[in-house]
Amino acid sequence: MKLRNVSSFAAQFERLSIAATPVRPLCIALAPLKSLPNNGTSTSRRPFSNTTARAGNWLLPTMPEKKRSRKGRPRVPTGGSSRGTTIVWGDYGLRMSDHHRRVSASQLKIGEEAIKVRLKGMRYRLYKRVCASIGVYSSGNEVRMGKGKGSFDHWASRIAVSKVIFELKGDIHEQVARDAFRLAGNKMPGQYEFVKKGDPPVVGITKLDGITMEELKRPRRKIPLGTIPAGSTAEALPSTVSTSTSPDA
Repeated sequence: MKLRNVSSFAAQFERLSIAATPVRPLCIALAPLKSLPNNGTSTSRRPFSNTTARAGNWLLPTMPEKKRSRKGRPRVPTGGSSRGTTIVWGDYGLRMSDHHRRVSASQLKIGEEAIKVRLKGMRYRLYKRVCASIGVYSSGNEVRMGKGKGSFDHWASRIAVSKVIFELKGDIHEQVARDAFRLAGNKMPGQYEFVKKGDPPVVGITKLDGITMEELKRPRRKIPLGTIPAGSTAEALPSTVSTSTSPDA
């Protein structure tokens, strides 16, 4: 009885097929996409997958908001943090230099288009270091206070001071990159500066050029312990004599 069940199971297993269509040869599956004939179909398909690669949109959030985000303020790096202030992938970059603010997705898109128009016909790659994932909500005109937060208006990004927004890499002269970033900075709110790969990081608005992180965290004024006796108060310390220009002096 057991042998009979095993034989029937083996017969059923042999009749199984992985797909209704015939399997492609291995040499065609492993061939690069450029060698495949283009019959009007898209060449963005990967060899071992039927799904197209999804490239995220930096002007929209990846996941929808679970609740309406508040206005908030950009998280300015404090306490000795210089994250996001240097060039990582490219050779040149555009960095905010005046004050932290919230930049809308349309303003970031205008800055990106200004760079692309200036570098039209050149071989380059543009990296975006920010993402417009903050929802901005507003109420209509002549609406009383209260009654909820308001309806959705646009997407925005919180950009801290000294944050690198765009990075550029390619066979491009430095002056051309400067001109492209100048046009983008003029179309976006705030003041920006041009940075290159290898420039020192920034903590807040202080550039670590010749200054180490330990020196920055150190107190500005050193008071020797031996000059002030133990248990003394501020009243016992000698005060400076001030010169007065009044006629009564």
